[in-house]
Amino acid sequence: MSLAALVVVLAALATMGLEAAPAVVGLACGVALCAAVVRGLAAMGAEVLAPADLVTLTRATLACALAALVADNALGQPAAAAIVPLAVLALALDAVDGPIARATRTTSAFGARFDGEADAFLLLVLSVHVARSYGAWVLAIGAARYAFAVAGWVWPWLRITLPFRYWRKVVTAVQGIVLTVAAAGVTNPSITYAALVVALALLTESFGRDVLWSWRCRSSVSSRSSGATGGVRLRVP
Repeated sequence: MSLAALVVVLAALATMGLEAAPAVVGLACGVALCAAVVRGLAAMGAEVLAPADLVTLTRATLACALAALVADNALGQPAAAAIVPLAVLALALDAVDGPIARATRTTSAFGARFDGEADAFLLLVLSVHVARSYGAWVLAIGAARYAFAVAGWVWPWLRITLPFRYWRKVVTAVQGIVLTVAAAGVTNPSITYAALVVALALLTESFGRDVLWSWRCRSSVSSRSSGATGGVRLRVP
């Protein structure tokens, strides 16, 4: 369903000038998204998405369309004008899936993970776009989640399930808002640059706190990893 919706969105963007190659980028992201969702559902023993997960899926699909637009923008195509509206819509939906999950009593580990991964991919796409104007250092905002995941394979204690922190969600929201404002170009470049620096500082603090907490718990992670039923999970932003 999401793949069909993505095709429709990409077709609409094609009328605005989206070229074939960037559209393929977006479609490839959509295929990867569908595969990840199917795999995630299977791992949780579920067959269908909950109402809130459908909202998250919509947001992730929009992020795939944004990936196509960002690639299109690199080629200087006019369809890039749709980047900001789609980003705003995706951010708005991010405020909806949580309340829906709680209202329908369908909160789940899969939903939390899916929401976090959708956030991470959206930030990655937006950071790639903004980095063209403000420097490669902005990519650190989008790459942080993935760097943390890769580090977890090197140091297993980083894969422990972290306690919930509302501040983590606030920081994630700040990243999306600042990157979208930067993409829109509606503020003075100096102010936008400063906002991006502050956003990255907040993200560094958030990840740093999680790394410190995980490091303090590393002895218990080591014992679990070496046991018969060992196993740890990645950070959910």
